[in-house]
Amino acid sequence: MVFCHFMVGIVSGRTSAADYDDDMTRAKSFGIDAFALNIGTDAFTDLQLGYAYQSAAKNGMKLFISFDFNWWKTSQAADVGAKIKKFGGQPAQLKVGPNGDQVFVSSFIGDGLDLATVRSAAGMPLFMAPNFKASNAANADAAFNWMAWPSNGANKAPTHAANVTVADGDQAYTKALGGNPYMAPVSPWFFTHYGAEVSYSKNWVFPSDLLWYNRWAEILQLGPQYVEIISWNDYGESHYIGPLSSPHYDDGNSKWVNDMPHNGWLEMAKPFIAAYKAGSKSVDRYIEKDQIIYWYRPTLKSANCDSTDNTMKQVSNPSENFVQGRPNGADTLSDSVFVVALLKEPGTVKVSSGSNSKMFEAQAGANAWAVDMGTGKQTFSLTRGGNTVLSGTSPKDISADCICGIYNFNAYVGTLPAGESDALRLPAAFQGFKSGLPPGACQPTPSLGSAAIAGPESSGVAPVSNSSIITITPVETPTPHPSVASSEPSSSTSTTQSATTSTSAPTTTTACAVGGSGTITALSQLFPTNCLQKGQVWAGPAGSDPAVRCDGA
Repeated sequence: MVFCHFMVGIVSGRTSAADYDDDMTRAKSFGIDAFALNIGTDAFTDLQLGYAYQSAAKNGMKLFISFDFNWWKTSQAADVGAKIKKFGGQPAQLKVGPNGDQVFVSSFIGDGLDLATVRSAAGMPLFMAPNFKASNAANADAAFNWMAWPSNGANKAPTHAANVTVADGDQAYTKALGGNPYMAPVSPWFFTHYGAEVSYSKNWVFPSDLLWYNRWAEILQLGPQYVEIISWNDYGESHYIGPLSSPHYDDGNSKWVNDMPHNGWLEMAKPFIAAYKAGSKSVDRYIEKDQIIYWYRPTLKSANCDSTDNTMKQVSNPSENFVQGRPNGADTLSDSVFVVALLKEPGTVKVSSGSNSKMFEAQAGANAWAVDMGTGKQTFSLTRGGNTVLSGTSPKDISADCICGIYNFNAYVGTLPAGESDALRLPAAFQGFKSGLPPGACQPTPSLGSAAIAGPESSGVAPVSNSSIITITPVETPTPHPSVASSEPSSSTSTTQSATTSTSAPTTTTACAVGGSGTITALSQLFPTNCLQKGQVWAGPAGSDPAVRCDGA
């Protein structure tokens, strides 16, 4: 079975079960069986759980609670059991076991929780698959491994001296479980970048690059009893595969999430999920159509954003999770455009990243490559027998400069054929946007598609507006560390090909709208800032949304 981690703590503004319907139907259509509902101890939790269970029952989806022990205490075993008792009888509750009557329960961390007390307080059969350390995994019915990214073993990016692969975690858990079920993690990305503007400052990356593709290939070889995708809607850590338009409030992540859809990762996962459920070690026969999925960071690593970045101010709660400026682990990432081609028949794939172009002969099935980043337009095509099958240019350019003045190591994900427009909802998903940004750096509006306005956390229609770019001259960065020792992907990754070429350093360009007086009748006249400079007057079509002013006035 395939599950997906869903953060309840950021959806407090939802007002009915209908606000969950799109999440439920969308996830189910891609083969996801259940949401793992991550909950803290917020006052709104029970209300939102009620809505979620009601929607899931209506839409044929299953749910289970994942207790987040960042907020819960391990001494609250009886309270945990009581919460399970309250919702474990819901029709949409996931139940497993020989008789299909064991209520599935999980957690984020929680080592030391008294499981016997939880079971007693719940008063119903439970199947407990917590995120305990591997050394404690035998105490539960199953175990969930959260670490879906290569690390140093201490919740940071790998180093020369310490590299723990995701496969290493698989081995540790399966050995400790001794044949009991294992819930394996899969995640596409990790980047978080909170500064002094919030109380939970943290700033690091895990190397991800082609992780999403390679990890699914590992899953097909491993064949674990359960798989949990991290995550559906954790925008703050940049590993969301659900839509930007899924209703949520902004905890400050919109600075690096705006205009960065990840729906393509869900598209890529669909045939892999089908193959996993069928017990197949190859994805090829589950590919239903020709698709190209691509992703990349919006800026080069060489961009120096120190003078404007939101993490450069001193924080009131310094911790090992926070560094100033460029995120911890940044040098473990590749300046590359990552491309996956899912093909029914062989074909030729061309990737152009700025001035750097590469062509690949792709086989039928799943193929993947990494191509050196070039600034500017990103174009992709598939030809077969001299005919163009797919062709398109990404809406998102790669820049040498600092978009919104910050280090943005999130990924833009696109597809061919192009997917639906997806944008953060106004105003809730932009509430923390300007906090920590330099004045006038960016406007809290989506630029790559119309802002979603339906739902409880929206009001008003957003103007279509490109995020501003603050131009900073790139500086030399230390040479990235060479690859650290790691186990090679299993044989299922034989379709993965890698191609990189060297390119000359990009030229620094200035990207800002020309000031001066004038009447503006279309947002295209304001590219790339899409905001009014001093002396400019908006005179767009009647009934249209006015352009915002660059100074925020």
